[in-house]
This record gives sequence, C-alpha cells and structure tokens, in this order.
Amino acid sequence: MSELTREEPAIDGWFATDSAGNPYLIGGKCPRCGTYVFPPRENNCPNPACTSDTLESVALSRRGTLWSYTENRYAPPPPYPSPDPFEPFAVAAVELADEGLIVLGKVVEGTLADDLKVGMTMELATMGLFVDDTGVERVVHAWRIAS
Repeated sequence: MSELTREEPAIDGWFATDSAGNPYLIGGKCPRCGTYVFPPRENNCPNPACTSDTLESVALSRRGTLWSYTENRYAPPPPYPSPDPFEPFAVAAVELADEGLIVLGKVVEGTLADDLKVGMTMELATMGLFVDDTGVERVVHAWRIAS
C-alpha cells in the first residue's frame, strides 16, 4: 500500500468546501422552473413539465432530514475497493432542508443503523473512502447526525 500523500474527491465536482472548510454539495438548478438535481449536470431539467435544457450550478443545503436509511453488512465485490477486514456501514437518504431533494450518501464511520431514526436532522460531512495506488486518499460526501 502506498503512503498517503494528499486528499482528493473520489468524484470531481460533487462537493466543495467554503472558506471555513465546511463541505457543501454542488447541484444543478433549473432557472426556468426551479427544480434541483444532484449529482450536478449542465443540461436536461428533470422536471417533465419543463422544457429547459439549462441547469445552473448551485451550492445545496448542508442540512436535511433523514428520510430513510439502511446498513450495508457485506463487502462490495471487486472492482470496488473495500477495507480488509470489512466493517459494516450505514447509508442515508437525506431530504435537503431548502431544496426538497433527497441525496443518498454513506454515514460517517462510527454511526450504524441503530443510531439513526427517520426524521432526525443530518448534516453534510466528508470522509475518506479509500487510498489509491498513488497514495491519494479519495474523499466522498457523507452524512452525520447534526449536533
């Protein structure tokens, strides 16, 4: 395994951090009908009643309500990276506070399904997903119980 050299997003363009270091998701918003989309894209409004082919890049809410959740208790098959030994992890579907959009993401390490309850407030975080062969830790957006 390579020595950790730096952190980079696992997928470019899905999240960023503000000047205080707080993460936020990057989404798309239709300028015609106001519909939001995540992950971000530049065109094709998802609202079937809208004919707009343009989406503007916007910062999305950092907080939301836990809409649903599950716990993954099995390691993903290759080629997906998985720690050895595998540790179960929770996955949350969070309805963003202002947009009404539901965003799926892992829950930070140390929080499992027994710790979660539909309706609780969640906030955005980031966490390392894996370290690649060049020593870069690949980081993803994640959810944590709001303090």
